[in-house]
Amino acid sequence: MSDFRTLRRRILADSSSETSRAPSPNPALKNGGEPATLVPDSKLKKLTKHRSKRRQWLVFGLGGLFGIVAAAFFAKQNDVLNLEGLSEINLESLLDVIPAGIINDAKDITRHERETVNYDSFSVGLHLQSQGIKARHPVIMVPGVISTGLESWGTEEGSRQYFRKRLWGSWSMMRALVLDRDSWKRHIMLDKITGMDPPGVKLRAAQGFDAADFFITGYWIWSKILENLATLGYDPTNAFTAAYDWRLSCEKLELRDHYFTRLKAHIETGVHTSGEKVVLVSHSMGSQVLFYFFHWVEAEGHGGGGPNWVETFVDSWINISGSMLGALKGYPAVLSGEMKDTAQLNAFAVYGLERFLAKHERVELFRAMPGASAMLPYGGNAVWGTKKFAPDDHENQTVSYGTFINFKESNSTQSPANLTVEESHDYLMQHSDTWYSDQLKNTYSYGIAHSKAEVEENAKDPRKWMNPLETRLPLAPNLKIYCFYGVGKPTERSYWYREDLDPISNLNVTIDTSLTLGEIDRGVIMGEGDGTVPLMSNGYMCAKGWRIKRYNPSGAEIKVYEMPHEPDRFSARGGPNTGDHVDILGRASLNDLILRVAGGKGDMIEENYVSRIREYSEKVKVYEDR
Repeated sequence: MSDFRTLRRRILADSSSETSRAPSPNPALKNGGEPATLVPDSKLKKLTKHRSKRRQWLVFGLGGLFGIVAAAFFAKQNDVLNLEGLSEINLESLLDVIPAGIINDAKDITRHERETVNYDSFSVGLHLQSQGIKARHPVIMVPGVISTGLESWGTEEGSRQYFRKRLWGSWSMMRALVLDRDSWKRHIMLDKITGMDPPGVKLRAAQGFDAADFFITGYWIWSKILENLATLGYDPTNAFTAAYDWRLSCEKLELRDHYFTRLKAHIETGVHTSGEKVVLVSHSMGSQVLFYFFHWVEAEGHGGGGPNWVETFVDSWINISGSMLGALKGYPAVLSGEMKDTAQLNAFAVYGLERFLAKHERVELFRAMPGASAMLPYGGNAVWGTKKFAPDDHENQTVSYGTFINFKESNSTQSPANLTVEESHDYLMQHSDTWYSDQLKNTYSYGIAHSKAEVEENAKDPRKWMNPLETRLPLAPNLKIYCFYGVGKPTERSYWYREDLDPISNLNVTIDTSLTLGEIDRGVIMGEGDGTVPLMSNGYMCAKGWRIKRYNPSGAEIKVYEMPHEPDRFSARGGPNTGDHVDILGRASLNDLILRVAGGKGDMIEENYVSRIREYSEKVKVYEDR
């Protein structure tokens, strides 16, 4: 791996070590928008004028290099070439055969693009520090899927080469996936029957700030939030990350890792050592895990904290891009091993992906991670729509979002009539292996409780603890909940399928990638959201659901702050105004909001709606008790 890093440093001139910079939001700017430092127009024109030909040569040269690597890969697939030999190659020697002009151009382009959007991560915290805001509440962060690394602790012969190396969330994962795919799959998949470690394999969530700040080298996740927290006086004594093995169901997470027991202890320790209640910060699936924890910690025979525990120990919950009602893209992942990212690949890329990790292998992989099925949609047709109507349908829309799975030709049991979300769930259960359907039935519940009595009864059933439409918030009248999420980035909303006629495949159906018509793009229809989680999942509970008495009986305060997706075209990660599901963690205004809550100034935050979520929420068929 040192060879890869050396090669990157020599080509990109150490660009990966330079942090992105984002100025603190100017309070005078509307909607919390923040300026980006741009180079002058004259410099941009000069840059554009002289870069086009050089970029063409760069793309041509690097494209040729990629072609060689791709050819080697496919040769490996046909047993023509043993790719394992690449591990012995000194990649730095490749620079000797790459023309010097291409290397210089790569350095030049990287430097120019870095200068175009150069924003200071620390400046948000420094700006608030100058206003007298400092560390007050202990902060505990619960990350999502992509930001939780998994490392091997197995010591049997097949695992020793990976000991304490990350098989999820590092370059070690990439290397293992390419050079030792079968072994990587064996390590990353859980036992299909027990939902726990398979024999001879032991993967555990990496711990500490290192487990969450970067996914792989250069791809930051929580690092910018950590940098800004540090400027207010946070460090490992008053800030913690509660990483978890996201492959496990919550029940097995406690059974195997005692995760919730340890999280409870972290929170109690933070309160006892600081004299202040904690602020919990969760992202994506981490928000669902934390919602489950609120039930677990109260319940007799589980956390045993009693109904007043959250009121005693938790000041605020910052829910960032929380997939509270699931992510619709999780459904095609477990049904056919697909999503927009695979459906919209070009033919060459599809061929390579299928040879490397075919659809049926991806289905097996996703299903053998029971925790990931927590992302399947909750709320059924009441939230996601019927065959004629969905709450988030737009005017002049030709096909309602309510038909979640559509078939152009419905002439068999494999491709029945168009399906709503509820019908799609039934279809998945009918066309899945018994081990998977049993896991879903015994682990999750995706329905709705329409009365206070149902909600209180569900508090006794752990299968329902992750569903906010079947259970309530804690009995904590002074708890403050902040929902921060991005809007305005196209997000998967429904799909067009067809029968899978591939004789090699053992799947029933596949996304109809040949269908592009109107709003259908290669079998996928996009709606509103943050690029990963639909708006209805991010926003409904915050804008309406938790304002219904039975779901929030103590009247905990809810504040919504939506952030429009306004990416900078010169930044691969969107810059300081992105609303992307993951990249929002580096957004300047989000960092500002988090620091205000942690510093005890959350009351300064006013709600900010950009989308039509309140209008959509009124159309959801979930009502107050009659």
